[in-house]
Amino acid sequence: MDNIDRSEGREPALLIPALAGFYDIARDLSWLVVRLTIGGMLLVHGIQKLTLGTIAGFAANSLARRGIEPSVPLAYAVFFLETVGALCIIFGLFTRVFALAIGIQFLLITFNAHFGEGFKDFAWNRQGGGWEYPLFWGLIWVAIGLRGGGPYSLDRKLGREF
Repeated sequence: MDNIDRSEGREPALLIPALAGFYDIARDLSWLVVRLTIGGMLLVHGIQKLTLGTIAGFAANSLARRGIEPSVPLAYAVFFLETVGALCIIFGLFTRVFALAIGIQFLLITFNAHFGEGFKDFAWNRQGGGWEYPLFWGLIWVAIGLRGGGPYSLDRKLGREF
């Protein structure tokens, strides 16, 4: 766990100093919750590409329809990121590499698939939804890429991180 030095102004003074130990543990655990949540959500999207159809079907129905080519190799790359990449994020293995790659994927999703739809906060999770939801996800991936796996990760256990 990280030692936080509150005396040098890097962290604000606590109103209840007796809770310092709890906050130190909670800070590290909160990062684990973020990784588990976003990785798990993305993994479901990856698995659905096989359980609700095929990779080739995803390529034709989602990528090629939007003019994104070569759609089949890109569909396999998306599937890889949304399954293997999501699992690596969950376990905190090669966290920054996968977060960067997935962040790029979400930038492409934002600008190629949703940007023309505008900002539609009422329909963000529906077909034809706006750009705010994928941008939100993309920025979370950027944050994970900046922070890395955190203290409860295989990256930390291995002692090496990109």
